[in-house]
Amino acid sequence: MELLLCGNWLGKDGLFKASIGRVKLLKSLGDIEPLNLGFLVISYSMAEESVNVKVKASNLPPIIMLEIQDLSPLAFKPERIKLRELGSSLDEEDYKERVKRAKELIADGVIYQLNLTCRFDFGLEGNPKDLFLNYYRAQPVPYAFFLDMEGFYLISGSMELFLEKREETVRSKPIKGTSKSKEELLNSLKDRAENLMITDMVRNDLSKIALSGSVKVRELFKVEAYSTLFQMHSEVVARTKESLPDILMATFPPASVVGAPKKKAVETIDLLEPNSRDYYCGCAGLIKGEDFTLSVLIRTALGFGELVHYYAGAGIVWDSEPQREWEEVRLKSLAFRRVSYNEGG
Repeated sequence: MELLLCGNWLGKDGLFKASIGRVKLLKSLGDIEPLNLGFLVISYSMAEESVNVKVKASNLPPIIMLEIQDLSPLAFKPERIKLRELGSSLDEEDYKERVKRAKELIADGVIYQLNLTCRFDFGLEGNPKDLFLNYYRAQPVPYAFFLDMEGFYLISGSMELFLEKREETVRSKPIKGTSKSKEELLNSLKDRAENLMITDMVRNDLSKIALSGSVKVRELFKVEAYSTLFQMHSEVVARTKESLPDILMATFPPASVVGAPKKKAVETIDLLEPNSRDYYCGCAGLIKGEDFTLSVLIRTALGFGELVHYYAGAGIVWDSEPQREWEEVRLKSLAFRRVSYNEGG
């Protein structure tokens, strides 16, 4: 078992290796307990508990809690690896057809926005840890981690903050809006409308656990640059006295990776996506007593030995163009695909 974290989790630079103590595999959000220092992974399948909707799920543990005893800096020089693409859960035509079906449901007023995702399958030649190190080097992000559970491993290249709590202050930074061009993203009415819709959902979710009058939008339509793309996010803050399990019951799964309204979006996702999401679109992060930092598990890979699944999705709204949504999905997988051609060393 192994856990590597990028320094941002700790307010530092570089990468760190965790010394792991107790490990708990849980089945309910209500079973999550405070730890002096720990790491938490929650599968998207826990939407079944939080929004009371049946979703596809595998036999992987829905909640993983690790006690961290110590953290030490990691010097790394990735070894050579190679990825060979094997296929995907949806090909281009299948994906575009499902975008059209989602748009029909939007036109009928069933949903207003939907995050439609696809799973890409790869064969790995090399060590999974080196895959993570090369991926992180190709596109450094604030919430990267590698978790090897021996039977499977998780590689996160997430840049999205789901929830952060410090004392009574809780904040969320939903991402909606992706482009190769900063100017195009800033000028996109479609991306702004989608971002605003999801920001409103986050405001509503946090209001369920917030002290009266404390929910505020701190940032709106802020664009950040990464090595392969630009992303638009907003920031919502609130004050709360609730515990982590209660906060998760009110907010999980993250609004940005499902759609609006949340319950109907989760139902529609299960109808349109042929595969289970597993940990993708769930959340993961550090627990320090009653405080925590949880990322949204986007830009995430799930591996079983030489078989690696990488996931990406796009937000569908009424004026979405199926071809452009497919191109966005491919763009979001670019940093991971680049690792396929990494010469290492």
